[in-house]
Amino acid sequence: MRLTIAAVGRSRPGPLRDLFDDYAGRSAWPLTLREVEARKGLSGVALKREEASLLLATVPAGAAMVALDERGRDLDSAGFAKLLGRWRDEGRAEAAFLIGGADGHDESVRDRAELLLSFGRLTWPHMLARAMLAEQIYRAQTILSGHPYHRA
Repeated sequence: MRLTIAAVGRSRPGPLRDLFDDYAGRSAWPLTLREVEARKGLSGVALKREEASLLLATVPAGAAMVALDERGRDLDSAGFAKLLGRWRDEGRAEAAFLIGGADGHDESVRDRAELLLSFGRLTWPHMLARAMLAEQIYRAQTILSGHPYHRA
């Protein structure tokens, strides 16, 4: 299965990018980061719409689409692994995970998403959310491969 993480904003060199790169590099499934940026000068609804359009354009045809959203489902690591395993076993070739901008996702993203996924009710820096997602993808793969999981 090929995975895409599409995120608003550009990452800069530093510890959070290094952490993302470390977990992305461990992934057994190809993991691509696609970064998008809206035009300068937009705000409010117009900004969210443009970010949505840019994010949705990164989603490969037929991909399972997940939007990270504070109002989404709160899965544990085993549940996340089970979901990815089910998609893999169903023959889903691609999955895309969308991380919105500072004001969250436009309704067009939420409406198209197969899953709204939350990392809890706390607010996380967007660059850290990328690293956390890459780590959970790696963890899911280790769980699916039968590696002992200390929470099982």
